[in-house]
Amino acid sequence: MGLRKIYAYRRENGRVGVRNHVVILPVDDISNAACEAVAKNIQGTLALPHAYGRLQFGEDLELFFRTMIGTGSNPNVAAVVVIGIEAGWTKRIVDGIAATGKPVSGFSIEGNGDIRTIADASYRAKEYVQWATELQRTECDFSELYISVKCGESDTTTGLASCPTVGNVIDKHCATKGTASFGETTELTGGEHIVAAKAINDAVRQQFMAAFDNYQQLVMTEKRDDLSESQPTKGNIAGGLTTIEEKALGNIEKLGKKTKFVGCLKPGEMPSGKGLWFMDTSSAAAEAVTLWAASGAVVHLFPTGQGNIIGNPIEPVIKLTGNPKTAKTMSEHIDVDVSGILQGDMTIDQGGEALLDMIARTANGRLTAAEALGHREFVLTKLYRSA
Repeated sequence: MGLRKIYAYRRENGRVGVRNHVVILPVDDISNAACEAVAKNIQGTLALPHAYGRLQFGEDLELFFRTMIGTGSNPNVAAVVVIGIEAGWTKRIVDGIAATGKPVSGFSIEGNGDIRTIADASYRAKEYVQWATELQRTECDFSELYISVKCGESDTTTGLASCPTVGNVIDKHCATKGTASFGETTELTGGEHIVAAKAINDAVRQQFMAAFDNYQQLVMTEKRDDLSESQPTKGNIAGGLTTIEEKALGNIEKLGKKTKFVGCLKPGEMPSGKGLWFMDTSSAAAEAVTLWAASGAVVHLFPTGQGNIIGNPIEPVIKLTGNPKTAKTMSEHIDVDVSGILQGDMTIDQGGEALLDMIARTANGRLTAAEALGHREFVLTKLYRSA
C-alpha cells in the first residue's frame, strides 16, 4: 500500500480522529434552539439539531442513545456540550460520552429556562473550544483509521469503476490491520449469497443472514412484493440499473476481492476489533453515514454515479465517481475522479492508490468537497413510531 503518513488527533482513549470538533448536542428536538443559540454565541462550535429524542421506547430508544453517545464519542470530536429538556436522559448521554475520557458537560432546560441554560452552556463551550484549539496533531499510523463505505445515486459506472476502487482500498487497508465497515442491507438484495460467502466463519455468516432475512420479512409484512421507485430509485434506473439485483452486484464490489468480514454490528454499534465489519443499516445516505459516525468511523468513502451530494458534520465524506459526465457537471462535489478506469486510462489499482492518497490528505486536514460546500446532513434512524 505504500507508506502514507497521517497527522491526526490522539484522543484520551487512544483512538485516532481526523477532525477536532466541539459539538453542541441536543438530547431532543425541543432543545435544538438552545443548542443553536450556544453555537451562535461561541465560534468554532458545531450544533447538531435533529428531529427526535422524545417518547421512543424499546430497541428504538436503545438505538437513539447509541447514536447520541456514539456521535459525541467519535474520535473526530474533541469535546461535547449536551443540552436536553430533562436531566435524566441528558445525564445518560453525558455519562456515556464521559467514558471515553473526553471533556463533556450536560445542561437541562427544565427548572432553568432557555436563557439561563444557553448562558451556562455558552460559558462551558467557550472553555472547551479554547482548549480544543490548542490540541496538536501527531503522527499516527494510517491503519489506525476506521473507514466506512457506502455508495449513492448509483449507475452502471458505479459497479464497474468507483465501487471496485473502494474495494481495492478495503483490501489494502484491512491487509494492514485497518478497520472498515460496510452495510446497506436493503441494497444487497439478490447478492446476499455473495456477501454471505465473504463471512470469515459460519457464525458470522448466520448473523449476517439473520439481519438480511429480518429486512426481507419487513418488506413482506408490509405487503410490498416490489420496491418500485425505492429500490432501485428513479436515478438508478436512469443510470441503467433496472433491478435491485443489478444494483446489489455493483454495491458488493466495495467489499474487495480478498477480504472476509469478521463480524456484524447493530446500527451505530462500534466494532470491537480490527478488520472489515458488516453494519445493519438502511440505504438512505444521510441516515447510514450518521450511524457510521456514531460507531466511531472517522472517514467515509462514497462512490457515486449520477452524483450524490451527501455530507456529514462529524465524519468527512470523500466522493469518487467513475462517470465522466458526473465528474464534469458535478465537479464541485467530487474529490477523486476515477472515470479513467472506463476510458482505459487508469487501472482499478491506480484508482485505489489515488483514493488512498485522498484519504491521507483528508486525514491531514484537507476539507472534502462536502465539507467545503457546507453539507452537514445529520439524520437519525428511527425504527418505529413513538409511544
